[in-house]
Amino acid sequence: MTRFPKIAVLSIALPVLFILVLICRDRGLNPFIGAEDDLSKLIREDEPTSEDEINGENQLSSDKLLGGLLAPNFTKRDCLSRYQSISYRKSSPYVPSLYLVSKLREYEKLHNRCGPDTESYKNSIKDMVSGQNDSSSECRYVVWIARAGLGNRILSIASAFLYALLTNRVLLIDEEPEMANLFCEPFPNATWLLPKDFPFMYRISRFKQNYAKSYGNMLKKNKINASTELLPTHLYLYLCNDYDHHDKLFFCDQDQTILRNIPWLIMKSNLYFLPSLFLMSSFEEELDKLFPDKEMVFHHLGRYLFHPSNQVWKLITSYYKKYLADAEERVGIQIRIFHKNSSPFQQVMDQILSCTDKEKLLPQVDMGKSIVAPFGKGKSKAVLITSLIPSYYEKMKNMYLKHPTLNGEVVAVYQASHEVTQHTMKNVHNQKAWAEINLLSMMDVLVTSAGSTFGYVAQGLGGKRPWILYKTETQKIPDPVCGRAMSMEPCFHCPQVYDCKAKREVDTATIIPYLRHCDDLYWGTKLFNSSSQKP
Repeated sequence: MTRFPKIAVLSIALPVLFILVLICRDRGLNPFIGAEDDLSKLIREDEPTSEDEINGENQLSSDKLLGGLLAPNFTKRDCLSRYQSISYRKSSPYVPSLYLVSKLREYEKLHNRCGPDTESYKNSIKDMVSGQNDSSSECRYVVWIARAGLGNRILSIASAFLYALLTNRVLLIDEEPEMANLFCEPFPNATWLLPKDFPFMYRISRFKQNYAKSYGNMLKKNKINASTELLPTHLYLYLCNDYDHHDKLFFCDQDQTILRNIPWLIMKSNLYFLPSLFLMSSFEEELDKLFPDKEMVFHHLGRYLFHPSNQVWKLITSYYKKYLADAEERVGIQIRIFHKNSSPFQQVMDQILSCTDKEKLLPQVDMGKSIVAPFGKGKSKAVLITSLIPSYYEKMKNMYLKHPTLNGEVVAVYQASHEVTQHTMKNVHNQKAWAEINLLSMMDVLVTSAGSTFGYVAQGLGGKRPWILYKTETQKIPDPVCGRAMSMEPCFHCPQVYDCKAKREVDTATIIPYLRHCDDLYWGTKLFNSSSQKP
């Protein structure tokens, strides 16, 4: 009689055991499948912000206002990071120009007069829908539409904002669900979010390079030019990496003459196109006054615009205090693999170790010896690795955990998240990415991957010239393996190659002394100081 219960138990247990074997097998291939990373735990364990955290900062000082970049009339509780970030990053020696500070205050007043919920905004919407182009209105707009990952989005927003600043327009952001609650509102007593009842939302979602109503395509079909009398109330600008010659005419002064008379410009971009604004004679004088130091453009605009929301700031500060705060020196290593076939794991790992050794960023270890007990009174270093792939962290962590360093330094290695693959359209993924960008910006030393917008944002916010891990085109470690960035400015990956005045192709990196080819992507352009270099 007892054999039947046993058979029943076995019939239930065997399938369960089989499933467990499969799970174990898969986790053997990747130990991080199903594992919860540190940032995920902090998100899950999120607790309300305490009064001590809100009130724990000292009175506002000029440092906390970042040399005047930030307006003082914000409620601290609404955005803790705005005035607290200075406590986690070293004070920037790069002071914004007084003209930039005054221009930002003027912009904030314009945004308050013309932003969403104002009568001016409502009237402008009515005019746009009716097709009435009111050229006498002071309220004109740039609407930014997202494309690509978080780093690209931040850089293209900064570019759109500078364009708005130069053309006296109000910048509005079409916030998709995956971007919700990442940033604080940057402007006092106003929102930069495009209202969800914006009349042409259905067109925005379908706006691609071949969109018939884009400025480039209208130029191509001769539907608009400098002599057009009845101009539309709105135009679409396509400034993404796959844009064509007609789209790029946006960077010509004569085309700006047309665009300045269009009340609504709806811009889709995934590029840091800001460097090409410096090629335009109509903006030259204003840009010189705004940014006498050409390498500080994103450093100033990024710290003005992008402040982590309270939810993301809690992740950042909790992680920093738990793992990084006690180290005497903090080293950030940002690893971005674009093509796995040309960047096999061991090759990239060897490149990283060769770079950190060559540049004296991290100590070598004695692979012939093992650490049998905690030891060492040498300098403590914390290494923060950010990468979708957890293997680099595991390799470096085990190396410093198991073997002593040659100079006696104590090195601890951390990784805040390990997403394995990029999930641009997921909000939690973007929260983690934004937290990691900020953590990297707080490091004393930064190593980044060539061509990575993630790294560009971190170096700009932190005010650092990183060591760049050069790209590998073949399965060989590049020589040199890395080099110090000549400028902390991000690279414009897809610049125009057209001289608007001469109407011919030209290398735009040769036109003005402070615009040159990037040191990480030779075809890109970036801003440099024409004389001295930063330390």
